[in-house]
Amino acid sequence: MITVTDLTKTFKSGDSTVTAVDHLSFTLGDGQFASVVGMSGSGKSTLLSLLGGLDRPSSGEVRVGDLVISAGSDHQLIKYRRDTIGFVFQNFSLIPNLTATENVMLPMEFAGVRKTERRERAVALLEQVGLDGSKQQRRPSRLSGGEQQRVAIARALANRPKLILADEPTGNLDSKTGKLIVALLRELSRSSGTTVIIVTHDLSIAKATDTTFTLEDGRLAA
Repeated sequence: MITVTDLTKTFKSGDSTVTAVDHLSFTLGDGQFASVVGMSGSGKSTLLSLLGGLDRPSSGEVRVGDLVISAGSDHQLIKYRRDTIGFVFQNFSLIPNLTATENVMLPMEFAGVRKTERRERAVALLEQVGLDGSKQQRRPSRLSGGEQQRVAIARALANRPKLILADEPTGNLDSKTGKLIVALLRELSRSSGTTVIIVTHDLSIAKATDTTFTLEDGRLAA
């Protein structure tokens, strides 16, 4: 369960103060598939950073399960990002000199998983997202955009996260491939009970989710 209470994030811009996220409150249950939509500058990416423990709020609270991440220590946040969440980015963010399998193995190495187990799980995850055979041994440059995003999703699932945060995951894909990726994320949320939050500009993607949050100037629109 994710509980956001009166969440606010402000930044200094010269002599003025910019409120990127303005007193947001909402809850999401386990296994929900949600989207965050809004114009550029509405606070979508800032919200995702706060949920992911990449940034700290100016005020308010973010609770994921039993952990209040908005008040967590640096050590707690590192553990939270490693063990509880998986990130999926628009530009895939794969390591170019590693194969697809090695990219998926990497988060498990940081978590101290044995090499044989890392490889077995990476292969199984890549098969789960529809990338099998010789493609698993290719480096990102030899994979299509859709295939690279499948690798990124498998990597996000490596440490069995409770929450996946996806920032414009279809932004660099054609519409057909984008729909396949969204369907894959939806199915993963259903089959594993993982909560998935997608930031997107695409309203057709938002319509495919269980819950949609629309941000306007950092606030939830009615």
